[in-house]
Amino acid sequence: MPNQSEQRRSRIRAALRATRGAAPKAPGPGSGPGSGPGSGPGSGRTEGEPPVSPALRVAAAYSWRLLVVGTVVYGVFSVLGQFHEIAVAVFLGLVVTALLRPAAGLLARRLPRPLAVAVALIGSIAVVLGILALVGETVAGERAVLQQEFGDGIERIERWLEQPPFRVNPEALTDLQSRIGRFLSSHQSTLISTALSGAGRLVEVVTTMALALFCSVFFLHSGDRQWGWFCAQLPHSAQDRVALAGRAAWRTFTGYTRGIVLVAATNAVLVGLALFALGVPLAVPLALLEFFAAFVPLIGSPIALAIAAVVALASKGPVVAAVVIALIVVIGQIEGHLLHPIVMSWAVRLHPLVVALSVVGGAIAAGVIGAVVAVPLVSVLWSAHQALHPGRADAGPAGP
Repeated sequence: MPNQSEQRRSRIRAALRATRGAAPKAPGPGSGPGSGPGSGPGSGRTEGEPPVSPALRVAAAYSWRLLVVGTVVYGVFSVLGQFHEIAVAVFLGLVVTALLRPAAGLLARRLPRPLAVAVALIGSIAVVLGILALVGETVAGERAVLQQEFGDGIERIERWLEQPPFRVNPEALTDLQSRIGRFLSSHQSTLISTALSGAGRLVEVVTTMALALFCSVFFLHSGDRQWGWFCAQLPHSAQDRVALAGRAAWRTFTGYTRGIVLVAATNAVLVGLALFALGVPLAVPLALLEFFAAFVPLIGSPIALAIAAVVALASKGPVVAAVVIALIVVIGQIEGHLLHPIVMSWAVRLHPLVVALSVVGGAIAAGVIGAVVAVPLVSVLWSAHQALHPGRADAGPAGP
């Protein structure tokens, strides 16, 4: 039996052990709940959750922001699609303003501003109507000759296709003509309804043109005051930046508009002179078609010249058509390597790939109007971006 001293020592040792077990543990680095990696304030997870990769966190953050931006952009374009006539009218009004503002400014030095604007608009409308009247008179005057030439040209093309190397069966061509005739006769009601819907479309075009003219009157008369009023409605912190971006965007838009008109007019004159020298009929209408087609960069001019080549083939034969095709190549080189770099490089600095993607994307989104509007829209946005980020202005043209 142990003595009393040993029992007392055993009780003391037990008490010391109990005291050490109840003492709080001193906190140290990396200890305590929630001290592991990915926990704590701002870590985004609580204790027990599996760790999330930082790359996945960044991707998720960008993803929801892109979804929000995409939703906003889709909503804006959906609203514009519902009111596309108004958007087109405003765009055309800006185009007219960019073209006529120098003339209106010169006239305003001697005339009151409203009268100067009226003279500039009425004079430009008279010039456009005169050109259209000339085209109509040319077509009406050559109508009988054109019918005979195109009839002979179609027969000439058929004989040409029957010869080597094509050797097309004459019965196949005759059968094709009969099928076309049967198709037109069987779908006569559809064609009539299409023509009637085209008449309704004509009313929309006239309405849009009238609204564009109405907008251009006020843009020419007091466009600066209207822009100043718009900037004044914005928050004070954003007024200077919006005004700076707006000035840069307008400078680019006017430069692009005047440059593309000059390029289109030069192409039209070259095409008209070449077709007239070759004796191709409808030289003036085809030159006018080339003028309007040049407003669609990269693809408009080749399409117009391809139509001219078909007319030359039907009226003058394959030799003249081959010359017109060669003309397509020559004018394309002049436009791409001389006119665009000299006339438009100071106003628009876009990579050709960006221009091509813009035209195709605009055409998919809004047809011909989208193809025309796409490049100036991208140019304006890029110039505004450069104005707001002057440190990147010397980084080179947009795109790769």
